[in-house]
Amino acid sequence: MTRFDWPALMRAGIAGLGLRPAEFWALTPVELMLMLGVGAGPPPISRARLDELARAFPDISEKG
Repeated sequence: MTRFDWPALMRAGIAGLGLRPAEFWALTPVELMLMLGVGAGPPPISRARLDELARAFPDISEKG
């Protein structure tokens, strides 16, 4: 069973997102997570990974 850190979620929803308490408590945990951006796609890549990709797929300029 997953436990929620309710004090942290309340701070994020009420203080961070500016929700009123009634709005916060009307949300499902999934809705709150979406509003907070949790699981909204892959995390940004690191500089090392970007450099690795640049080496693997270099830009090639065509000379006319």
